[in-house]
Amino acid sequence: MSVWFVTGASRGLGAEITREALGRGHRVIATARDAEAVLRAYPHQPDGLLAASVDVTEPEQLAAAVEAGLARFGRIDVVANNAGYGLVGAIEETSDKAARALFDVNVFGALNTLRATLPTLRAQRSGHVLNIGSVGGFATAPAVGLYGASKFALEGISEALHAELAPLGVRVTVVEPGGFRTDFLSSLSMQVEPASIADYAAATGPVREALAGFDGRQPGDPAKAAKAVVDVTEAPEPPLRLQLGADAVERVEAKLDLVRRELDRWRHVALSTGA
Repeated sequence: MSVWFVTGASRGLGAEITREALGRGHRVIATARDAEAVLRAYPHQPDGLLAASVDVTEPEQLAAAVEAGLARFGRIDVVANNAGYGLVGAIEETSDKAARALFDVNVFGALNTLRATLPTLRAQRSGHVLNIGSVGGFATAPAVGLYGASKFALEGISEALHAELAPLGVRVTVVEPGGFRTDFLSSLSMQVEPASIADYAAATGPVREALAGFDGRQPGDPAKAAKAVVDVTEAPEPPLRLQLGADAVERVEAKLDLVRRELDRWRHVALSTGA
C-alpha cells in the first residue's frame, strides 16, 4: 500500500481523494489549515489517517507534517498538491493584494509542498506527484484570468518537473478538472473582486453570472474524479496531463484547434524571421 501526502484534504476534491485512497487501504497524511477539520471529514478516523495542520504558505508547517508522516509511516509515495482557491475578476479590476495572495497559495504553496516532499521521493527513487490544476490552466476565460494564470503556472512547473524527475523514477501528472460538484464555487473556495470597471461588463458579466448560478450544478461527480486520480497512480505509464470531465475535454480540444489554426495562418510570419 502507498502513503499519500494530500494538501487541502478537509473538503472538496482533496477530501474525496483522501477518502478514496483510504478506502483502498492506502495511508494518508491529510493536511489542511485546521487538522480538526480533517478529522471531522473522516469521523471514523481510520488507522491509516494522519491529520496535520498545514498552511501551505508556511514551509515550516509543511516540513513538520512531512517529518510526522515519515515517523508514522516511514515513507511517502504520492504527493497530491491540491490546496488552492479561485478568484473572480477582470485582470485590471483585480487588486495587487488579491493577485499576490492567490499566487502565494496556488503557486508558491505548491512549490513549498514540493520542496518539503521531493527529498523523500528522490531518496526512494520512486513516487508520484499529482498537481491538481484546472482545465482553466489550459484554456482560461474572461473574469477568471488570474486564477487561470495561477494554474497555467502549475502546468509549466509540472511539465518541467516531469522531465527533471523522470530519470529518478518519480512520475508527475497535472490533473485538469472541469466543473465538479464540490464547494469550489462557494464563498469557501472562491473570492470575488467587485465589478468596478463598466467597460468589462460585456466580457466578464456573463461569466460572473454563470459562476454564481453554477454552484452545486456542475456536471462532474467528485467521487468519480477521485477514483480516476487514484487510478492514475496505479497505471504503469501515467500521463503528464489528465483531463477530468467532458467539459474539460471539450475545452482542451477547442484550445488545441485554435492554436493549430493560428499557427497555420501565421506560420509564414514565424518562418520569415529566420536568418
